Amino acid sequence: MTTRRHLLLSSLGFAAVLAAPAALAQANRPIRLIVPYGAGGPIDTTARVLAERVKDSLGTVIIENRPGGGGNIGADAVAKAAPDGLTIGISAVATHAINPWLFSKMPYDPVKDFAAITQMVRVPNVLVMNADTAARLKINTLQDLIAYAKANPAKLNYGSGGNGSAGHLAGEMFKRDAGIFAVHIPYNGGNPAQLALLSGQVDFNFDNLATAAPNIRAGKLKALAVTTLNRSPNLPDVPPVADTLKGFAIDTWWGLVAPAGTPRDVVQKLNQGFVAALNSPEAKTRFAGLMAEPVPNSPEEFGSFMRNELAKYEKVVKASGAKVD
Repeated sequence: MTTRRHLLLSSLGFAAVLAAPAALAQANRPIRLIVPYGAGGPIDTTARVLAERVKDSLGTVIIENRPGGGGNIGADAVAKAAPDGLTIGISAVATHAINPWLFSKMPYDPVKDFAAITQMVRVPNVLVMNADTAARLKINTLQDLIAYAKANPAKLNYGSGGNGSAGHLAGEMFKRDAGIFAVHIPYNGGNPAQLALLSGQVDFNFDNLATAAPNIRAGKLKALAVTTLNRSPNLPDVPPVADTLKGFAIDTWWGLVAPAGTPRDVVQKLNQGFVAALNSPEAKTRFAGLMAEPVPNSPEEFGSFMRNELAKYEKVVKASGAKVD
C-alpha cells in the first residue's frame, strides 16, 4: 500500500508539473513582447511603459520591434509563436481590422490565430482644416463643412498618409455618411499629408490627435470634430462627428494578444498584470502626453471588440476600393 500510494502521489505531482509548463516558464524566463512597428512611435512607447510597470507582477518583459508589411510581419511572428505565454504582441487597428481587407494575401488569420489579452489604448482621430482655408470658406463647424461640400460638388479635397491608411478610410466613411464628395489625395505617410494641409494644398484631413494637437493649439489647424463616439478629454471643446452623423466612429487603437492556444489561466494572469499597469497613475500620465486614453478590459471584451472592428472595416475598405497588392 505504501509503495502504491507513493507511486500515485509521484504520478500526480509529475502530472501537475506537465500541466503547468507555461506558469513555470513564466516564473523563470522573460516575456517577449513583439511590437509590429519601429522603435520610438506611440505604440512602441506605450508598450515600453507597460513593460516597466509589470515587472513585479509578471517579471521581465523584453520589447522586440518587428516592423514591415504594414505591421503584418510582427503580427505574424506572434501568431506563429509557441502558445506558452512567453511571446505576446501588439494588435492594432491596421493589423487586425484593416490589413485583412487591404492585402490580397495575409500570412495570418486575425481572429483564429490570436488570443486577446486586453485593449491598451484608444487615440482619437480629428477632422482638421487648414485654419486660413476654413476662415476663407467661412467654415466653423462640421455642419458648415458638409453644407459647403453639398453646395460646391467636387471642389473640396482631403489628404491622407496613403491609400488604405486610417485617414483615407475615415475620409471615405465620412463622405459616405455625409452624402458628399471630396477628392482623395494620398501622400507617402502621415507627415507629408499634414504638411500638405498646413501649406493649403489640401482642404481637410482626418489626422491622429497626437500629431495634430500642436498645430491645433498654435492656430494653424482648425479642429471641427473628433472621430470617437464621445468627446475626447484631450480636446473637450470639440464635438464628435457622431453628433452630426449618428454612429460615426473611427479611431486608432491597439492592445495585447497572445498566440491562439495559449492556456486560459496564462491569458488571465497576463490580463491581470497589464490591466493593473494600465490603471496605474504613472501609465495614465505617460499616455496622456500621447493623447492616448487607456482602455483596460477583459480578454472577452477585447476579442469581441476586434471582431466588430474587423467587420466594420470590411465595408469601409471595400467601398474605398483601396488595395495594397
